[in-house]
Amino acid sequence: MHFTEFFIRRAITTTLLMAAISVFGAIAYFTLPVSDLPNIDFPTISVSVNQPGASPETMANTVALPLEREFTALQGISSINSTSSLGSTRITLQFDLDRNIDAAAQDVQAAISSASRDLPQNLPRPPTFRKVNPAESPVLYLALSSSTFPLSDVDEYGQINIAQRISTVNGVAQVDVYGSQKYAVRVQLDPKLLASRAIGIDEVRAALSQNNSNLPAGTLQGQEKQFTLEATGQLSSAEQFRPIIVAYRDGRPVRLDQIARVQNDVENNLTASWFNGERSIMLAVQRQPGTNTVDIVDGIRRLLPTLQQQMPAGMNLNILFDRSEPIRHSIDDVKFTLLLAIILVVAVIFVFLRNPSATIIPSLAVPISILGTFSVMSLLGYTLDNLSAMALTLSVGFVVDDAIVVLENIVRHREMGKEKLEAAIDGSKEITFTIISMTISLVAVFIPVLFMGGIVGRLLREFAVVISVAILVSGIVSLTLTPMLGSRFLKHQHAHETGKLFQWSERQFDRMLRLYERTLHTAVARKGIVLLTAVLLTVVTGWLFVQIPKGFFPTEDTGFLMASLESAEDTSFEQMSQYQQQIAGILARNPHVAAWQSSVGGGPSGGGSNTGRVFIRLKDDDRPGAEQVAQQLRQSVAHIPAVSTFVQVPPSIRLGGSLTRSLYQFTMQDTNTQRLYEWTPRIEQAISRLPGLLDVTSDLRISSPQVTVDIDRDKARALGLTASDVENALYDAFGQRQVSTIFTSSNQYYVIMELLPEYQRDPEALGNLYIRNPRATTPGATGVIPLRSVATFKQDVAPVQVTHFGQLPAVTISFNTAPGVSLGQAVERIEQAMRDIQARPASPPPSRAPRKPSRNPYATPGSCLPPPSLSSTWSSASSTKAISTPLRSSPASPAPPSARSSPSCSSAKTSASMPSSASCS
Repeated sequence: MHFTEFFIRRAITTTLLMAAISVFGAIAYFTLPVSDLPNIDFPTISVSVNQPGASPETMANTVALPLEREFTALQGISSINSTSSLGSTRITLQFDLDRNIDAAAQDVQAAISSASRDLPQNLPRPPTFRKVNPAESPVLYLALSSSTFPLSDVDEYGQINIAQRISTVNGVAQVDVYGSQKYAVRVQLDPKLLASRAIGIDEVRAALSQNNSNLPAGTLQGQEKQFTLEATGQLSSAEQFRPIIVAYRDGRPVRLDQIARVQNDVENNLTASWFNGERSIMLAVQRQPGTNTVDIVDGIRRLLPTLQQQMPAGMNLNILFDRSEPIRHSIDDVKFTLLLAIILVVAVIFVFLRNPSATIIPSLAVPISILGTFSVMSLLGYTLDNLSAMALTLSVGFVVDDAIVVLENIVRHREMGKEKLEAAIDGSKEITFTIISMTISLVAVFIPVLFMGGIVGRLLREFAVVISVAILVSGIVSLTLTPMLGSRFLKHQHAHETGKLFQWSERQFDRMLRLYERTLHTAVARKGIVLLTAVLLTVVTGWLFVQIPKGFFPTEDTGFLMASLESAEDTSFEQMSQYQQQIAGILARNPHVAAWQSSVGGGPSGGGSNTGRVFIRLKDDDRPGAEQVAQQLRQSVAHIPAVSTFVQVPPSIRLGGSLTRSLYQFTMQDTNTQRLYEWTPRIEQAISRLPGLLDVTSDLRISSPQVTVDIDRDKARALGLTASDVENALYDAFGQRQVSTIFTSSNQYYVIMELLPEYQRDPEALGNLYIRNPRATTPGATGVIPLRSVATFKQDVAPVQVTHFGQLPAVTISFNTAPGVSLGQAVERIEQAMRDIQARPASPPPSRAPRKPSRNPYATPGSCLPPPSLSSTWSSASSTKAISTPLRSSPASPAPPSARSSPSCSSAKTSASMPSSASCS
């Protein structure tokens, strides 16, 4: 018995089998996670280290390098990026796609422990790490504000009652806080009052630390009772700190409030955030790599009603942007497309067959094949995303073909005069090999996709598997259900049994058949012309493939925009706050903006007091595309020369470990930092002049004003001081030093010491600082020593941040593409510009800052450094490894089109020297 005959004769068995496939598929459909794309995240871990007051170069040399040396030995490490700024270092580690992120996290923890002996001993806390990609956009933005509570209370409630509870949701990596206003006690000293009483600033630090303690006191053990001892050594507010006795002078106590302003303040007063113009705290929820965005947001949304009910009156929690909403909308659109495709396929079948039973029988293969595919997707851990749904949509045309072929052969046997059962058995048996060969040949088309490597292979693998499974299931349905139904329900109609409409349509089909017959005879008779036409079509197709614009992934309109702001590197926080509110107000006046949130100063994404961010949610209906709105916003703020504003549409895929102001990145490395910093402005200037490129900028910020305190060690030693005493005094005075900790039942808060703000405004304030001689036996004239007597001050410039890529100093140039310009075209233009720079190096630009004149300290007039040996790499906010752009004097061969179609190469590095004939002007 042929196996198709088994299913034809046992109709109940066949029906139960198809019912089982359908039921399990329906159950799987409702359990499938929903996502925008398959899981293609690189396992990424972010390591953070803080040391308040430390310069970027100090953080890079003493913190970043020791950690990077340990991280390079980790298994499966793909890239290491580090950014060191004032008081902080962030290192981003990306691992290979097949690396388990939990195992990688254990290796990172071991590497941090191994590097701890080489790290500075005065770190306030050990390095911490999170399983999160800092360059990826958060999945949920929440704004917390209040018109009645102080911001410190709003911040405490947000971080303790909201952020910590959201962090417990499965898949949440961390909750970043923009505009954090965490409570702290701030002690601002008057250096003149200290000097008049011969009190050293280190004495104040010691007094604060010693008078605020939280040590165990022990217990009393009696014969019948036990008593626990609790001392009141812990202080908790500015009012309790003010009466502290710092020292005795002339037999009288000198209390803290006599020499300092002590107030309840915030830990970082150089950051601020606004929501629709109102001061607020923004919570940005980051997901772990490999987790599902929709599941995470659903878990948070189930928690939000409870959190809102528990919030005190007068405090408001608003959702600025929900990343899951555009994902749900896109999936709903694809579902509609899938349903429409099924309806159209069934309609076409009916138009050609004009027989209800002959239409229904093959049409049943479509839903059963799709439901069976859902079951396999659930077993494989796939998601219902745009690519898998697109695969199901495309498979609709494939899955019905096999059933139609089987049905047509059964109808042919019925026309030969056979009964239904006999025609079904003979017809299906005769066509079995053809159906199997058709199914295997269709699946074979997608087999190469399964062996593709890298991020593109991971992205398309789910697509290939889904469409292959749907085709295989349809082959099974066509050889089991279709002949069984044909043996029982297929009705064969003769021409005389049909109506006039059927007879008219039959005549039309006959005419079409005769037309095809004539054209077929003509083509066979003129084989040369047909062959020449085929060759010409092949050549034209190849030419069009080369000429067509290329890119990695299209920009998706999610209704969300990000704007990065940057002013001159010496801009103060107060001035930048004014710029920020001015720019945000202009952006908010756009008629397509629904809500916005603005932050200035340091935040989770780094940056200094001269940087800011604006997050914009667009209206859902009646607006142009996000790219068009972004272009409108760029034009609306272009007339403000004091601030550079970079607007971008966040990409669907962000695989790089660094967050830049534009989507696409061009990273350059060199072992010689001076040479790298000298040539970067030239390259940036050349790229900014290219047509089709927008928002060209770099993370090279090396013109921040700096005052170098040159310690005269001989004089200092003669007066009883050491370099450590001088640096500690500077740290106490200007580093916002955390000198003590307040422990409470819910959180820990810092006591921060510094000079009064009026003594921190310019370099002249250094002359007011006096240092106590810790080795003087009695106070007096020699008890405190002016800083000017042991050091000289020199004004210079220094980097705002130091960036490493793979342990080497690096600079990243980022850019956006203009509407209508593909990424492939932009890559070609930049490659040509790089070749032109090598052939004819340009003069150093006057300054990269468009606002205030500042000089590049690494471009010394009259000197001529040799051109840099650069390791240049392409990367993108939504890209993968693809091409390398070596810098060399000879014309580089253009990358093949297939390579240019992907915009980055963050690991394929090629080192080459710029032409040795380069000259400096």
